[in-house]
Amino acid sequence: MNVRHVFVCIALCLALLATSLPATAQTLAPRAYVITPEDGNALTFSWSYFNGGLNFNGAIPVTGVTGSYSVPVVSYYHSFSFFGRSANATAFLPYGVGTFQGNVLGNQRQIYRSGLLDLTLRFSVNLKGGPAMDAPHFMKWKQKTLIGVSLTVVAPTGQYDPDHLINWGINRWAFKPELGYSRRWGHWVLDAYGGVWFYTTNNAFYSVPQPQPQTQSPIGSFEGHWSYDFNKLHCWASLDGNFWFGGTTSLGGIANTVTRQTSSRIGGTFSVPLKTHQSLKISYSDGAYVRFGGNYQSISVAWQYSWIGWPKL
Repeated sequence: MNVRHVFVCIALCLALLATSLPATAQTLAPRAYVITPEDGNALTFSWSYFNGGLNFNGAIPVTGVTGSYSVPVVSYYHSFSFFGRSANATAFLPYGVGTFQGNVLGNQRQIYRSGLLDLTLRFSVNLKGGPAMDAPHFMKWKQKTLIGVSLTVVAPTGQYDPDHLINWGINRWAFKPELGYSRRWGHWVLDAYGGVWFYTTNNAFYSVPQPQPQTQSPIGSFEGHWSYDFNKLHCWASLDGNFWFGGTTSLGGIANTVTRQTSSRIGGTFSVPLKTHQSLKISYSDGAYVRFGGNYQSISVAWQYSWIGWPKL
């Protein structure tokens, strides 16, 4: 394998680690389809730390490829009525700071990156079990079975340079339609989601001697959560897991079949209220099985301020 092919493979592979952040198949998000009252709002500040390496599945002669990076994210959530059903929209704006290194043909390489990631927007609407309700009616409502759908859109607004091997932005649009299920039995809640990521073409992907168009096949994803409410403490904890597959990448029209992903993660989440309008959430996850792509540990902490209507100080 010549040097050009090695760098092309590295670009395809390392991009998986650098972009496996808040809005990818690897995300673990318990209670994503649990509804809230109409005109509910939440402002969330989170910080996540990722540390791990890459599994190349024997595709290229590269060893010791690792990355350590942190991602602070600010997000805003708003709930409303959509044809009488409970619906919500959320916007995420992440920023990344990190270092990546690896041994390429006997030479140790290291880079540092700092910049904005792509803006992510999510719209969700309940189809069964969750009509739109104001706060007084919502307080009397008890969850049983919820079924909802969502659409997540990633816009190519992040930092991107086609001359760089590692970028925070992916320089293409991504779309994920998803079906979600949530069922409560007393203190216990089961969540299950299934969706597919679709990607447009990145027309300026890193390649030697000049950038080339990059395409990626859809990625199917499944996610499950089993959580428990501690009513007296008004907090909850969950066991989280997911599985995703697909995503074979092509560069200049040539598919690299070993880039097909078949991976999963497991983790846990704990959420506790701080005051009337504030809560704190801590989560941890690790790779359970990685056939190809990023294999990292992550920990995140999120502080949320929520309110109905105008904020109350």
